[in-house]
Amino acid sequence: MNLNLQQGLPVLEKSLAFFRPHHLELRKRTIRIILSIALCSGICWIFSEQLAKACAGPLLNASPLVHRLVYTSLPEAFITYLKVALLGGIVLSMPMTIYQLWAFISPGLKESEKKITILITLQSTLLFAAGTLFAFFVVLPMLLHYFMSYASEGLQPLPKLGEYFSFVARMVLTCGIAFEIPFLMVMADRTALFSMASFQKARLSMSGVVLFLAFLLTAGDFMATALLALPLYGLFEAGIFACRVFNRKKKPAAH
Repeated sequence: MNLNLQQGLPVLEKSLAFFRPHHLELRKRTIRIILSIALCSGICWIFSEQLAKACAGPLLNASPLVHRLVYTSLPEAFITYLKVALLGGIVLSMPMTIYQLWAFISPGLKESEKKITILITLQSTLLFAAGTLFAFFVVLPMLLHYFMSYASEGLQPLPKLGEYFSFVARMVLTCGIAFEIPFLMVMADRTALFSMASFQKARLSMSGVVLFLAFLLTAGDFMATALLALPLYGLFEAGIFACRVFNRKKKPAAH
C-alpha cells in the first residue's frame, strides 16, 4: 500500500508541475478581468443616476399608465444603482475580458494565428455591443409593450425598481453573450474542443434549442419569438462559416 503510494507521488508531482503554469496564467488573466470590471464599474457608478434614467426609459415609454418606478425596501435603490454600475462595468470591460480570454488560449496556437488577436478582440467586442444594442433597442421595448398591454385603468402597474433593472440586466447580458456565439464556436474549433463537422451535425437540434430559448425570453409571444430566434440561429450559421474560413487558412500552412 505504502509502496504504491510512493510510486504514485512522482506521477502526481509531474502532473501538478505540468498544469501549474496554466493555472498561474489563468489566475493572472482572471485577476486582470476582475480589475478591469471593478475599474469600469467605478466609472459607471459616477454616472449611475444617468444610466438608471436611461434604462428606465423603455419602460416609461411602454405604457402611458407607468409614470415612475417604486421601491419598497430602504436599501433597494442603493443596491439597484450598484447593479446598474456593475452592468455598465461588465459591458465597458468586455474588450479587456475578450482579449484576456483569447490571450490565455493563444499560446497553443501558431504564430500566424496569434497575430489576429487584435482583430478577434475587435470583432468579438462589436458582436457583444451589437447584442446589447439589439436587446435594449429592439427586444426590450417589444417585450415591455407586450407586458404593459395587460395594464388598464382598473389594473394599475407598479413596477419595482430592483426587479425591473434585474430584468433589464438579464436581457442585455443574455443577448450580448448570445451574439458571441460565432466567436465561441471559432475558439472551440481552434482548441479542438468541438469541430466544424459537429456544429454542422447539430443544426437541427440547435434550431430547436434556439426556438425554445427565444420562446422563454419573450414570455411566449410568437412574433417576438420569431424576431429573436432568427438572428440567434443566424449567429450559429455565422459561426459555422467562420470556422470554415479559419480551416481554409489552416490547410495551406499544413503543407
